[in-house]
Formats: sequence, structure tokens, C-alpha cells
Amino acid sequence: MKRPLYGAAFFFLKSCVCVFVRGVSPICYSHVSTRYKALFEKTGQSLYLIVAANGVCRATMGTHVQSTLKTPVHFQGTGLHSGATVHLTVRPASTDYGIWFKRTDVLLGDAMIPARWDVVEQTALCTRIINEAGVSVSTIEHLMAALAGCGIHNALIEIDAPEVPILDGSSADFVLGFLKAGIVRQDAPVWAIQVLKPVSVTRGDAKATLVPADEMRIDFHIDFVDEAIGQQTKELNLANGSFIRELCNSRTFCRQADVEAMQANGLALGGDPTENAVVFNGANVQAKGGLRHADEPVRHKMLDAMGDLYLAGAPLLAHYQGHRAGHSLTNALLRELFSQPDNWRLVECDEAQTARLPGAGVHMGEFPAVA
Repeated sequence: MKRPLYGAAFFFLKSCVCVFVRGVSPICYSHVSTRYKALFEKTGQSLYLIVAANGVCRATMGTHVQSTLKTPVHFQGTGLHSGATVHLTVRPASTDYGIWFKRTDVLLGDAMIPARWDVVEQTALCTRIINEAGVSVSTIEHLMAALAGCGIHNALIEIDAPEVPILDGSSADFVLGFLKAGIVRQDAPVWAIQVLKPVSVTRGDAKATLVPADEMRIDFHIDFVDEAIGQQTKELNLANGSFIRELCNSRTFCRQADVEAMQANGLALGGDPTENAVVFNGANVQAKGGLRHADEPVRHKMLDAMGDLYLAGAPLLAHYQGHRAGHSLTNALLRELFSQPDNWRLVECDEAQTARLPGAGVHMGEFPAVA
């Protein structure tokens, strides 16, 4: 059964209601998923409902491009911060379902958590989502990035712990699992969130910005005192399989001093430079097999941003620019985007837009050999 993002009531007049969204062709309400309807409800985007004069709804009939998995995919690993063993299964879901997490170890109360920007609990070290019952899942960013990068729009994620397993510290294992299982097209159009004007948030030296674009782009700049990291900048168009080719195998990283501080506070208990992380200490690098890319740190920051931005609830048509940004700042950026209805609009993707979305036409041959 599909779960709407919100229990808001939607009223239909004579069973024939059309939606007019600023600058977008009329859309038959029955062709807009509950998650997109909820997006309008949550953000206050204007909707104008009318009865079609001839008694027939006018509907946009775009290319049917939503996607889900062909078969379930199972993962087992260690929580980065908890150090506990975690079992996770990503299951196919019906059209317009969206991405949901289900805590299978929670036997009483609501165990379902939507992968959505407004249920993010502010944390510095990872992205955590939490429902109204207080049930949460953390460190979801690498999995969300894999779903976004593979163009998977609908999935149910079952997990028996409060933290997603870190696996090798990147999105590579998730991506490989999805590609092996198979990604299938579904009989429903995909919608994207088009950014209409620049939106920006700043905290100290860190800044994150979204500007209008015809495709998803990410530019990122980092600056660390450690010689082995230093300043790194990368720009990437995320169309098609570029996430898989360029970003998916870049691992989480940190400085040695940060590791010691986190572990002293009961965090990073599952972190291991021989298995799932890159640790920098001045000019020294600890990592299994060495660096996978000379600029692996900035690539991983872009991977994180990709996952955090997918919590918008749909693919973004926007250019993200991050300067020393992290999980919390990227979530603050989404909150700023949706705070004003004239910052964005929901569009049904035509064939050209679909071809530019992350994950369009991905295949196993794009998986990097170094992963």
C-alpha cells in the first residue's frame, strides 16, 4: 500500500479536477503522486483547482520514466559510528511510492520514515532522518546518493538498526548491488524540481547555493590544512551515469585528530582505514589500496551532497555550489529553497530533460574498475 507523505485532504469537484502550477501546463490531479501533492502542501506552493469545462481532465502525457529495482538487494555491514552489525534490504516499490525507510527492529509504533528534507534532524557528522514517533535512521547519505545516481525513484529500505552500514565508505557497493539486481522502468512519468532563482545559505566560511540550470550540476571546493588534502575543486554535470563513473567509489574521509576526538565521544566506532575510510594526518594517508583518485576527498563531498539533495523528494534541475559545505548546510539549503513558493516549481520531465537526469540509461559498464 502506498503511504502518502502527509495525511492532508484533497478535494475533488465532480471527480474532475485540474491543477495549475505557475508556468506549467495543466496537470490532472490523478497523475500527480501523493508525495508531490504533499510537497505543495508542505511548502505552500500555489495550486488552482478548476473543473474542466468539457468534463474531461487535461493531463500532461510525458515519457514514462520512473524506475525501481527489478529484485530486492541485501546488504550487511557495520555502522560507522555505532560499530554494530546491520542488515539492510532495498526492495522494489510501486510508482509514485518514493523512498521510504522501515525499521524492522521496531515492533511497536510507527517504524516508517520518509526520505525527505523536512524530517532531517540536524547533525554535523552524518544525515539522520526521524519520524514523529522518534524512530530514526542515520548515515543515509551514501545510500541516497546511490539511489539518485542510479535513477531509482521508488524503493522501500528495510533496516534492522538505527544506522545504515558504511560498507567500504562510499556508494560503490550500493551501486553495484543495484546494477546487478537490475533497474526497471515503470509506467509513470518522472517529475523534477526546477529551481527558478538563486538560493543560498552561509555559516562562517561555509556556503551552499542552488542556481537555476537545465540539468543537475555540482561544483565543490574544500580547503584543509592537511598537506595530503589541501585545496581541491571539482565541477561535474551529473547527467546520465557520471555519478557512477566519477563519484560513487570515493570514500568517506577524516583527519586523524578528528578520529581520536570522535572515538573519545563514542562515535566512529566502526571506522577503519583498512576497510571503510580514508584517514589523513598531515602529509600521510591511511587507506586500503591508497587513494582511488588524487582528489578523492572533494569527490566524496560531492557524493554526500548528491545524497543529501535527493531528500528534496524528486530530482533537482539545478546547479549546486558548495564551498566547505557539509550535511547540515545542504539540508539548510533545501529548507531555504522550499521556504518560498516562487523559488521552485514542479515539472514533468520531457524526453530531453529525462535524458539529462542522473541515472538515465546507466549500465554495468560505467562502474569504475578501481571500486
